Amino acid sequence: MNTSVQLRSLDQIPVTRLKGVGAALAQKLEKLGLENLQDLLFHLPLRYQDRTRIKPMGELRPGDQVVIQGWVQSCDLVMGRRRSLRCRIKDQSGAVTLRFFHFSAAQKNSLQPGIELRCFGEARVGSNGLEFYHPEYRQVTDQQAPADEESLTPIYPSTEGITQPRIRSLCSQALEILERQGGVTEWLPSSLLQRHQLMSLSQAITYLHQPPVDADLHQLSEERHPAQRRLAFEELLAHHLSLLRLRQQHQKHGAPVMAEHCPLKEQFLQQLPFSLTGAQQRVAVEVSEDLAKPAPMLRLVQGDVGSGKTVVAALATLQAIGNGFQAAVMAPTEILAEQHLLNFSGWLEPLGIKVDWLAGKLKGKKRAEALERMASGESQIIIGTHALFQDDVQFSRLGLVVVDEQHRFGVHQRLALREKGGVDGGLPHQLIMTATPIPRTLTMSVYADLDCSIIDELPAGRTPVNTVLISDQRRDQVVERVRVACSEGRQAYWVCTLIEESEALECQAAEATAEDLTVLLPELRVGLVHGRMKAAEKAEVMAAFKAHELDLLVATTVIEVGVDVPNASLMIIENPERLGLAQLHQLRGRVGRGTVASHCVLMYHAPLSQLGRERLRVMRETNDGFKIAEKDLQIRGPGEVLGTRQTGVMQFRVADLERDADLLVQVKEAAGQMQSLPESTEAIIRRWLGRGESYANV
Repeated sequence: MNTSVQLRSLDQIPVTRLKGVGAALAQKLEKLGLENLQDLLFHLPLRYQDRTRIKPMGELRPGDQVVIQGWVQSCDLVMGRRRSLRCRIKDQSGAVTLRFFHFSAAQKNSLQPGIELRCFGEARVGSNGLEFYHPEYRQVTDQQAPADEESLTPIYPSTEGITQPRIRSLCSQALEILERQGGVTEWLPSSLLQRHQLMSLSQAITYLHQPPVDADLHQLSEERHPAQRRLAFEELLAHHLSLLRLRQQHQKHGAPVMAEHCPLKEQFLQQLPFSLTGAQQRVAVEVSEDLAKPAPMLRLVQGDVGSGKTVVAALATLQAIGNGFQAAVMAPTEILAEQHLLNFSGWLEPLGIKVDWLAGKLKGKKRAEALERMASGESQIIIGTHALFQDDVQFSRLGLVVVDEQHRFGVHQRLALREKGGVDGGLPHQLIMTATPIPRTLTMSVYADLDCSIIDELPAGRTPVNTVLISDQRRDQVVERVRVACSEGRQAYWVCTLIEESEALECQAAEATAEDLTVLLPELRVGLVHGRMKAAEKAEVMAAFKAHELDLLVATTVIEVGVDVPNASLMIIENPERLGLAQLHQLRGRVGRGTVASHCVLMYHAPLSQLGRERLRVMRETNDGFKIAEKDLQIRGPGEVLGTRQTGVMQFRVADLERDADLLVQVKEAAGQMQSLPESTEAIIRRWLGRGESYANV
């Protein structure tokens, strides 16, 4: 049999070809992502039940999930608070009650005294000893005794309207077809399977749907069984190969070559009031060398809060401008884009460079004029939000795209900006920056198509932030702390966090807090900034705070990134338990930017959940963004950490990046070996990702 036909036959045989699957059931299966036989084979059980042995009733304990067999003694209706059908059955060792709250007259009539039943369910303590609520049961007759189960019984992920017996029956049918076809096509070379001691894919699939009686249930429940690891390995490999292929496709496009030596960069460095750290210099050189190549740069620059990524980005934009190209700098929020506008204008306009601005709030004539300057090439650096991807935006010679806090954008948005750029059919270079440190696990798997640089050194003179936890019952003490800090000439932030995911309520809370604090601290100048204010109003308040015309800034989480006021040394975060670790770390990074000791007060509302307590403990114990990111990954999972929930990226079927992190080094090595096997590479990507792989394009 031709193996490629065999593979195609599995992912191209629709579930409707199976016995008992009509249009209505097919629709329900589609909700679970089950459209063909291959989908069913990769739809793995959540857990298993042991139905291989019949347990004597006299040995049962509450909580046992078991098979029992016995004779019906009595069956009657009980009229209590809820009407129920009570059936008493016994074996040689004892008796139990079966209880049904949902039943039909036919069911009641069929449970006659004297008949023999085999049941499966969970023993619970009831009013008459042990009871089984709604057990699965079958009648045992001399002619047709139900066979003992030969393997553990799988419990599958399901959805409304699909019972476990139904889904088991469909998976069994799919396994029979798999066996008839001689197994699923093995695309990994045998040398690779041997080196990593991996079982065959068909063996792994069959084992997981029908584990033998002696299977290690603990290992299966921990998802560390060799059969589960075999599938996880191939799924991680498929993602890795797809990213490498995207990178190769990307590299085939040309990109503008930008000479490294550039007088503008020298002038810029001379006018800076500080020297670059060693880490900034190292990363700036890596970026500069990429820009000088004829292939498009795809570089991710990670740096903890306050490490000075923006200066590295400014040097890259100067190299583009010095070589006759435009650069676009894109940020996820207007407040961060405005911060970049202030920085870039302050640094680059003295060098005679035209910096322009484009955001959703820019309307009418001003917008039309900005678009004209961009299209004509008069604007050399364009800073903005996602407004930069809109259809009417045209660039003259876009050579470099800088994306800040890239995980906050949908993948399609980043692609759209890339498509806009380029000169003479090439693609613009891409520099991606994040102050949200990404755990090494994710960098190796999710960003396999990017070169990564890390700015792992803070500028000289920065002091670590001291973090304390205080209950909101001690609010008066916190207010007093703000009074003392500001009376000593320092400034403070007071952050109001999201209330029930409502921006409107959050802004109201911030307004009310600002009013309260103005009354409690009459000697202080209190400012307010929140997401519903106009861009110009926000910019005005931020500028006043930066100029020390305000002592205390009450804000929502809009100040999470990019705000730089070295004199601010105290931050109060109300209800920090509502925020994720990455967001808390970003907020805390707004202080500690000067030379004076800085403090962050996490004012929580008791009682804290287990998760809330864990998050706040991590914040108190470390200022290291990478340690915090690793913990965030454990707590929230990769989809949340990467901001990919909305795009469907990295939604693994079997693999789990945290649990299977130890496989990634082997996966990377295997991907190198697979590069010489294009047909197998293509088949593995198609098997696991289908058509979803373009989503992975960062």
